[in-house]
Amino acid sequence: MTIQEGEVLAADVTTGEMIFEPILEEGVFRFDCSANDREAAFPSLSFVNSKDRDTPIMSHHVPSYIPTYHCLSGQQTVKLELPAGTSFYGTGEVSGQLERTGKRVFTWNTAAWGYGPGTTSLYQSHPWVLAVLPSGESLGILADTTRRCEIDLRNMSRIQFTAPSSYPVITFGPFSSPGAVLTSLSHAIGTVFMPPKWSLGYHQCRWSYDSDNRVREITSKFREKKIPCDVVWMDIDYMDGFRCFTFDKDCFSDPKCLVDGLHEDGFKAIWMLDPGIKCEEGYFVYDSGCKSDVWIKAADGTPFVGEVWPGPCVYPDFTQSKVRHWWAQLVQDFISNGVDGIWNDMNEPTVFKSVTKTMPESNIHRGDDEVGGVQSHSHYHNVYGMLMARSTYEGMKSANETKRPFVLTRAGFVGSQRYAATWTGDNLSNWEHLHMSISMVLQLGLSGQPLAGPDIGGFGGNATPKLFGRWMAIGAMFPFCRGHSEIDTNDHEPWSFGEECEEVCRLALKRRYRFLPHIYTLFYMAHKMGTPVASPTFFADPKDPRLRTLENSFLLGPLLVCASSMPHEESNDMQHVLPKGTWLTFDFDDAHPDLPLLFLQGGSIIPSGPPHQHVGEANLSDDLMLLVALNEHGTAKGILFEDDGDGYKYLEGEYLLTHYIAERESSQVTIRVYTEEGSWKRPKRRLHVLLLLGGGAMVDAWGMDGDTIQITLPSEHEVSNMVAASEKKYNARLESCKRIPDVEEISSHKGVELSRTPIELKSGEWIAKVVPWIGGRIISMEHVPSGTQWLHSRIEINGYEEYSGREYRSAGCTEDYIVIERNLEHAGEEESLMMEGEIGGGLVLQRLISIRKDNPKVFRIDSSLVARKVGAGSGGFSRLVCLRAHPTFTLLHPTESFISFTAVDGSKHELWPDSGEQTFEGNLLPNGEWSLCDRCLGVGLVNRFNVNEVFNCMIHWGTGTVNLELWSEERPVSKESPLKISHEYEVVRMS
Repeated sequence: MTIQEGEVLAADVTTGEMIFEPILEEGVFRFDCSANDREAAFPSLSFVNSKDRDTPIMSHHVPSYIPTYHCLSGQQTVKLELPAGTSFYGTGEVSGQLERTGKRVFTWNTAAWGYGPGTTSLYQSHPWVLAVLPSGESLGILADTTRRCEIDLRNMSRIQFTAPSSYPVITFGPFSSPGAVLTSLSHAIGTVFMPPKWSLGYHQCRWSYDSDNRVREITSKFREKKIPCDVVWMDIDYMDGFRCFTFDKDCFSDPKCLVDGLHEDGFKAIWMLDPGIKCEEGYFVYDSGCKSDVWIKAADGTPFVGEVWPGPCVYPDFTQSKVRHWWAQLVQDFISNGVDGIWNDMNEPTVFKSVTKTMPESNIHRGDDEVGGVQSHSHYHNVYGMLMARSTYEGMKSANETKRPFVLTRAGFVGSQRYAATWTGDNLSNWEHLHMSISMVLQLGLSGQPLAGPDIGGFGGNATPKLFGRWMAIGAMFPFCRGHSEIDTNDHEPWSFGEECEEVCRLALKRRYRFLPHIYTLFYMAHKMGTPVASPTFFADPKDPRLRTLENSFLLGPLLVCASSMPHEESNDMQHVLPKGTWLTFDFDDAHPDLPLLFLQGGSIIPSGPPHQHVGEANLSDDLMLLVALNEHGTAKGILFEDDGDGYKYLEGEYLLTHYIAERESSQVTIRVYTEEGSWKRPKRRLHVLLLLGGGAMVDAWGMDGDTIQITLPSEHEVSNMVAASEKKYNARLESCKRIPDVEEISSHKGVELSRTPIELKSGEWIAKVVPWIGGRIISMEHVPSGTQWLHSRIEINGYEEYSGREYRSAGCTEDYIVIERNLEHAGEEESLMMEGEIGGGLVLQRLISIRKDNPKVFRIDSSLVARKVGAGSGGFSRLVCLRAHPTFTLLHPTESFISFTAVDGSKHELWPDSGEQTFEGNLLPNGEWSLCDRCLGVGLVNRFNVNEVFNCMIHWGTGTVNLELWSEERPVSKESPLKISHEYEVVRMS
């Protein structure tokens, strides 16, 4: 093997080719900058067994690709060059496009309410890239560090990691397929825990069902309306004053009685636990934690106190085994109340009233040596959520060894799948987030976490009936299937949007429950082999470049799900790109324009069952259906895994794994059990075989499971007639089904309409989105060359706003703007958008946004406040107004961001988040420009303005945000003397 020490360039700079050694199994290599770096690396928290990463194996193979490194000022950059035409995936829980080529991600677990496609840090960290080479062979690379890490895929065919020194990188492959890479990865980081079967049903959640009566009302309605559902969730309001492990005495007075009733109706109950423990003497959790000294310490050695839902809170230090045991004991006692599953939220960990949204990086964890010893929070931040989930999982398991734990975690790291499922966080009720949810679920699967799904319908804001119905139709086929919505939004249960949407939801969930035998089998394979449950369409043929960017279809084993996530395009109208080979379409006589189309790959058999209302209804004596699609050779194979759906007896052989085979000889097709594993006796049940013929046509036969069943193929003429009849029946169903009303105007508790489509300006170096209907708000402002998203906004708040007065929320921020003129060429020409909004008393706010062709680096905003007409009672022209530009910029790296400017008097200013709110005027006013700088990114957002129009500049640091306000003078206005602020933005490299 080649071992090459780095070439020393300067006192603190080294560079060179990394040294390597084979580990774990053939095709897996560990790379380090030097032998000293190998010794200095921290223990692995991603590997199941850290020693596997540190123990060489005998091998005569060498890596196909060897990374290079560059170390400077304590930062280690690793680069891996791959062939042109390589496609990148993975990177964990990320928003945006499926193919990650051209993107950049920062692994830093962050509470990211209402994230957008350009958000670079979400709730989980997976410093992992799956590379699919032009040949279809695939390679995985893991930067095995818990620290903040930049994954830079902006240079085609190059993977680059940058994180504090020293850390190893692990490569897996190249292997023959992406699936083989994920199987090899699972040998290192472990596979998904085997979920209890009930957890694969539909889950209904809300922040919050605020009483046990409301919970019973919701669950009763599911049964009354015959909509399948297995699980109901309790958010934070079930607690007594948000104190974990307690119950509100008035609203949830007898949780055990509640859960007993739910169990009788076939429901399971999941309850939330957050890491923030209220600082309150007499509260048993706080008292026992203080006695056992379990809290994370501030830099001065005292317990760190941060604000969360209960108020001042302390946080358990899960890096210590004694603390994990302490938490597990609390969980064990909690389970006695009838708790079926636990939801770990806010475990990034989130801290309110903090610029960074989390605790100080200088906080101290007294970790055990096996996880890295005593370290600052910057070292353990990204694994805090995973360690909490581990503690919760272990507590549940110890409470009842005959039941499989079910834990859901918001924060996570590589390896979290061993302990918990996950969801994609606080998304929004809009079509963009619906579309994005498919890619996000797939990326998590490609990063080792197959048990994942979004908040169906969107968490923030109000879904329209069509959006909710379409989202449920797609979400019903995701591995984890849960509807969830935010407090103060409209009801988001399936029946809340009218009869048409309710019927789509019912059909979609019945379809899911039919496929539960197949989905459960896929999870068994994922648990045993590390394969994803939902995988991108290109998994069917990794060599086919047409498939690599498909985002509206995905695979569940050999089942291809093709859906539309566009508001005005139905699934049956889409141009579907199918992989090569035989793909046969089918349905269960449930065709609907809003339901996905289903295709089965030729050569496959998949099991299905009746459309039960809940998993508990199903039993092994139910009829079993096999969907059979022959390949060009006239054969098909498939498997079915069965056990009691819970517990661990399957590990002792108490299961049944059946391999079915279908073979054609002449006009006869024979279906039989090819082989079987496990000690379970085959149930006595009828077997219904559906042989797909194409075009929706099929023939069927009945028999007993385990017996040989034969089907005689119809003649070509008969098949042609069957296809025609099937198509006629399918079209008749589409015509007769009730469409969901295309209602985009919806009422809202918040006055928020998230379903409208923002106007996009895209030219030069900028992409911006504007929502005219709420204050003309600019909700995103992405700089394409640097990959930075400077505005990251909820549609109804933040982003770029304007006001007409000095008070915090004066007129202008919520008014409906009218689009006066729009020039959106999308071809390199000048793009502009002119809007105006009436704010009362004859006053109008006007704004022109433009990206000029002759200066495409600049994003320009010209705003004015003018009196267009003055009527009686308006105050005439004596009304004092002040034009305020109020952008809320996102800090990607809050502790590394600052504002810099030179004042009119020549003085230099540099302001950091701890400087609080400050105002500058007169000679201290920035002299025409100021910059928001990010040291991690090495870029600054320069805001230039006409100093003659601006009388006041204000800085306000928020939680992970900063306002850079420009204020005009305060005076009356007229048509002839409007108030104006003209300014522009440009991203520049910092020196």
